[in-house]
Amino acid sequence: MSVKPIDGMRRVTIEAGRAETDPARHARRRRTIEVGLGIAVPIALLGLWQAASVNGWIDRIFYPAPTDVVAYMRDRAFSNSPGGHMWGDVGYSVKRVLYGYLWGAVAGVAAGVVMGMNRWIRSALQPMLNALYTVPKIALIGVFLVIFGFRDKPVIAIVAVTVFFVVWIASMEAVRTVSENFLEASRSFGSSRWQSFRHVVLPAALPQMFVGLNIAAGIAVLSLIGVEFAYPPHNQGIGFRINNARTIGQYKEAYVGLLIAALLGVVFSAVVRLAGRLLTPWVTRDDSSR
Repeated sequence: MSVKPIDGMRRVTIEAGRAETDPARHARRRRTIEVGLGIAVPIALLGLWQAASVNGWIDRIFYPAPTDVVAYMRDRAFSNSPGGHMWGDVGYSVKRVLYGYLWGAVAGVAAGVVMGMNRWIRSALQPMLNALYTVPKIALIGVFLVIFGFRDKPVIAIVAVTVFFVVWIASMEAVRTVSENFLEASRSFGSSRWQSFRHVVLPAALPQMFVGLNIAAGIAVLSLIGVEFAYPPHNQGIGFRINNARTIGQYKEAYVGLLIAALLGVVFSAVVRLAGRLLTPWVTRDDSSR
């Protein structure tokens, strides 16, 4: 923006910036900076942790350096001794979280859509579900052990219940907040209730539903690790390894378990986000202006 005197008057002229003259280049540059910051900050923190551990600023036994953790992880990954590697634990945890997430997501979407579309069902069920939502899910482990037995099913059930409430709330609100103008326009063309849902409600609500599904993906991993702390079937799972390593003082193994859990959460959330992008191609995701 510049101010130029013209004929004794001050006039303000606004010059186009890079975002207006070359939006594609501006978006790429902005994205590069964002990705760079996302990579640089964790690397800087890891570097600080490495320096603090190596130089004795913190106790290296309780806070092993990142290089120590990576070396230990490499040794455990390729160890041939019985129980020497953690791939079995990763496999158990992945299976449990996938089953729990799928059951909870399907039930949450179905309940959210039905309750969002029908106020009478919503009035009947929402108070009860709101009350159950506040119950700590880990407290249900005893009940699920009695119902499902002493295997993987109680863990899967707790993950499913946790996911259900997150997805249910997001799905119900997504359906409820669809603009009434859209529905009236659909009805004016003689659309049936099913056609209005398929062509209006679902496309409008699906992006918000995937927000809930994405949040639930991270929460599913979080709840899984917590349940495996309290009840690890077969004494297998990432949560069991973390808790067991902490108990016996194998802090490197505990950090390896935490790293694997973090990577599992990142990959799981990325897969759900990718699915959301593929299933909602009509959503504009260009945030270069923000």
